[in-house]
Amino acid sequence: MARLDAKRLPAFLKAPGPVRAVLLFGEDAGLARERADALQAAVVPEADPFRLADLPREAVVQRGVLAGEAAALALTGGRRIVRVRDATDAVTAPLQEALDGPGEALILLEAADLTKRSKLRVMVEGHKDAVAIPCYRERGADLVATIAALLKEGGVTAEPAAVSWLSTRLGEDRGAMRREMEKLILYAGPGGRLAEEDVLACIGDGSALELDEAIYAATAGDIATADRALEVAMAEGAHPVQVLRALLRHVQRLHLASIAGTGALQPPVFFRWKGVFDRALRLWRADALATVMERLLEAEKAVKSGGTGRPIPDGAIARNAVLTIARQSAALSRRG
Repeated sequence: MARLDAKRLPAFLKAPGPVRAVLLFGEDAGLARERADALQAAVVPEADPFRLADLPREAVVQRGVLAGEAAALALTGGRRIVRVRDATDAVTAPLQEALDGPGEALILLEAADLTKRSKLRVMVEGHKDAVAIPCYRERGADLVATIAALLKEGGVTAEPAAVSWLSTRLGEDRGAMRREMEKLILYAGPGGRLAEEDVLACIGDGSALELDEAIYAATAGDIATADRALEVAMAEGAHPVQVLRALLRHVQRLHLASIAGTGALQPPVFFRWKGVFDRALRLWRADALATVMERLLEAEKAVKSGGTGRPIPDGAIARNAVLTIARQSAALSRRG
């Protein structure tokens, strides 16, 4: 049946119909779990334990186990759900066996990101009774729309600027995003409306705010502030990869603004940082920012490569990246 397109997804999650297997795969494990939960609720609304089977991958790879669960009948009647978490290509043959056999149960498989050549993904996308649903992290306008929708579900609205700020902080994992939304909904109360100051006060993570300050200060040439804020951010738990990714995203936004203007930025620059962002934009040319992006990608690759034998620790690589940009910005500022 191949992959389910985004337009059909909401209706499918509410009523999957006669399909016998659904593969949910991608980098956002929280989103995959959320969609699997929605499908489970659609088939077994009251979570009847006689209609639910949660199988570990180690059991599924044994011959006949998945096929047996798929064919089993519930003691209380009704369609059953069989869930397999952490599915890999090792589940391909057992799933094929189950689909070749009898049974009306809906098999839900949650997997990490799978390449197009993954045996499991290829089999599911090519089977008439199976559906593959990619679960990737939302970004940009899609993430903004999701945040607004989650707040609306809780009876809360938010100023566009507040939603834009949230979109720069959330979205790495749908489960974590839902927890933050629940916190905001409780903070605002029924019928409440959130402003920028509200979301900053409610979910502004200390290390994240310090990291923002370090990055904005670095590209504006404020070496002392960048150094101090980065030290605090890393002391409060900011990971070297997190530092480099945040810095890269910021430089990418500067690059886009230098070419197309700040009006092209989605979401727009948060009000707290607008002045320092504009200052950085006056200092840096597009070609120089492109070079910086290349170097940051190389630095992130070095940090993510792992290994304890490298002469330069991960933290030092991230710190050097931030302070190098800060020194370059300061030099540009002195040149006028």
